[in-house]
Amino acid sequence: MRVMRYNKVMFIVGLLKWWYSAGWNLRARMIMDGLDRTIDYFSIGLLLRTMFSLFRQDGAGSVDGPLTAKMEAFAGALISRFIGAGIRTMVLLMGCVTIVGRALLGILVLLLWALVPLMPIIGFVMMTTGWIPWQF
Repeated sequence: MRVMRYNKVMFIVGLLKWWYSAGWNLRARMIMDGLDRTIDYFSIGLLLRTMFSLFRQDGAGSVDGPLTAKMEAFAGALISRFIGAGIRTMVLLMGCVTIVGRALLGILVLLLWALVPLMPIIGFVMMTTGWIPWQF
């Protein structure tokens, strides 16, 4: 009987030890990997390096001919650069918002990770005190 109780206690101790050490590290690594994938998906560095590049390479060739043709090509390339900068700016903003949101969600998950083993105890205390969630 004593050996059985000792095994149960050691199981719970081992579980809590894993939860607050290796489990927490594993969860943090998973969150960081997800954050890295999001950063890679939005390619923030590449967007910043190519901010004023031509959009879809419209007007990328050199133009030979009269001055009016060269001016038209210059104006077309300028418009293409502004369109590209506008689209890249929007993607950059969406990417930054997504990355910050994902980072905040990751922090929340790590904080809640610490509370999960305490939930049965909290639930038991709430049950014994008669607390009902929808009645404050």
